[in-house]
Amino acid sequence: MSDSESFSLHPRLLGESVFVLDLELSRLVLMNNKRFPWLLLVPRVQDIAEIVDLSDKDQGILWGEIARISKLLRALFRPDKLNVATIGNLVPQLHVHLIARFRTDEAWPKPTFGFAPPLPYTRDGRDALTARILAELATEGQLGEAGTSERLI
Repeated sequence: MSDSESFSLHPRLLGESVFVLDLELSRLVLMNNKRFPWLLLVPRVQDIAEIVDLSDKDQGILWGEIARISKLLRALFRPDKLNVATIGNLVPQLHVHLIARFRTDEAWPKPTFGFAPPLPYTRDGRDALTARILAELATEGQLGEAGTSERLI
């Protein structure tokens, strides 16, 4: 299970993301790149690189969190596709990318990784999106009804 006291985010993730909240197992962060609705789940377990490094129980919790955040992205953004991946070639700390993709986005149909330099949020834009994510999570029992068709980014 998570060990929040000894947990620290990899320096690269720390520099490229904004804290949203801690879930049961993972820290949820927003990538500071308004080109794409892009969240990360980072299990709060030190020194693991792969999902199979987690205990069976934590693997189950992580899959549940992936499903929960995937539903959140669908509700908020109504994407054409969800990209969910654990790449980790540059950051060895286990983290799961959840990216809402659109046929109209700049990189479609190619990957978002390395597409272009990040386009950071303004403080107001970041705060508004984070508040929206938190509000949606608070009403997650109504995810199907609470979504909006407008893109927030």
